[in-house]
Amino acid sequence: MSTSNNSLNAQPGMPMRLLPRLPLLGRIPALSLLPAFGNSRPARIAVVGNHLPRQCGIATFTTDLCNAITAEYGASGLRVAAVNDPQSSYVYPARVRNTIAEDDLSSYRATANSLNAGNVDLVCLQHEYGIFGGKAGSHVLELLQHLTMPVVTTLHTVLQEPNSDQRRVMKEIAARSDRLVVMSEYSSGVLQDVFGVSAAKIDLIPHGIPDLPFVEPEVYKSALALTGKLVLLTFGLLSPNKGFENVIRAMPRILAGHRDVVYVIAGATHPHVRAREGDRYLNELQALARELGVEQEVIFLNRFFSPQEMASVVGSADIYITPYRHAAQAVSGTLAFAMGAGKAIISTPYWHAAELLNNERGALVPFEDPLAIAVTAVKLLDDDAERYSMRERAYLYARKMVWDQVAHSYMRSFSQAQLHRVQPAQMGSPVQTAERISASLLLSV
Repeated sequence: MSTSNNSLNAQPGMPMRLLPRLPLLGRIPALSLLPAFGNSRPARIAVVGNHLPRQCGIATFTTDLCNAITAEYGASGLRVAAVNDPQSSYVYPARVRNTIAEDDLSSYRATANSLNAGNVDLVCLQHEYGIFGGKAGSHVLELLQHLTMPVVTTLHTVLQEPNSDQRRVMKEIAARSDRLVVMSEYSSGVLQDVFGVSAAKIDLIPHGIPDLPFVEPEVYKSALALTGKLVLLTFGLLSPNKGFENVIRAMPRILAGHRDVVYVIAGATHPHVRAREGDRYLNELQALARELGVEQEVIFLNRFFSPQEMASVVGSADIYITPYRHAAQAVSGTLAFAMGAGKAIISTPYWHAAELLNNERGALVPFEDPLAIAVTAVKLLDDDAERYSMRERAYLYARKMVWDQVAHSYMRSFSQAQLHRVQPAQMGSPVQTAERISASLLLSV
């Protein structure tokens, strides 16, 4: 999305600080990663999940992951099977070769048959209970049961207290996957303790983020007509579990100390929520802002933002806030994005935030506590040096989460999945195996 930047732009009155350049893996040729399975063609990878222009977090993630793999290894061997929600159709890019109708069980079987017939070497499944049909998304098992190639499954949600259907589905997904990718240590622990998955089968790969420069918020504010404002920001699709109302309730106290503060909520109602109840949650938030007399200071950017637009919107924030209401949030792509942009962050202590914001990379506040949000926001707004230091810590930590690094980690997981399918009798000694695999690999995927 932007060129990498190894320096921090100092605030006025602060010295310029040069970041140590972290060791990067660079472009890893597929020669060391993904087998070509005994012939001369490039390896073929199919990613199954939602895909833009469908508007949801999984679609954005799948698209970004495919873009990252393509950027690092080439596009010739990559294809996508996209899941369509009911009564919807999308104009997909050429990489989307198959579509799955969410509620049509036969569609999952047909897609598996197509991938098998297309000599796909490995499937990377993006799993979230809510995007597949059947009880607890059980239709996806029809796909997995018919696939003949290795499967690497990315788990976007790992439930600590699953119901019986969710437990059954997850255990079968785990059994039918050669590798499981999680995005937090907490999720890895739950997968082992609750679902009985071996740690040896789990790969921890962080949520990817664009490689954004560390710049001051003022660079982006003019485009949003926010020049001269101190911006608190939350972005993402709106749903009642996000807790945005608690930041709105904090605004009167924040404004008492800083009259130039605005709270920007960037994002449209989640399509699934809109299908059930329309824009009720958005209307409730707007009514609450009016009731508290802060309707001029709470700004709703009510639409879906492309990844490119996100960079500008998030870039405008002086403080980024994720006020989610429940602890069992296994991953937050928006939080990862904000860290990658070098934002000062306030968050409730859901699983992903507690892990990412450790060691003063952000500030944690209790769930459902507008007063704590207000006190913490005022403290950060009053202390430019501390806010800047928090930004710096978050930005440096997030360098390992940049998409090119994530793409390399996925390729290593793919390689491990393929090795898992090689029978010991066929493998010979480790040295012989490595030599044989290396000889059969291509220089690009």
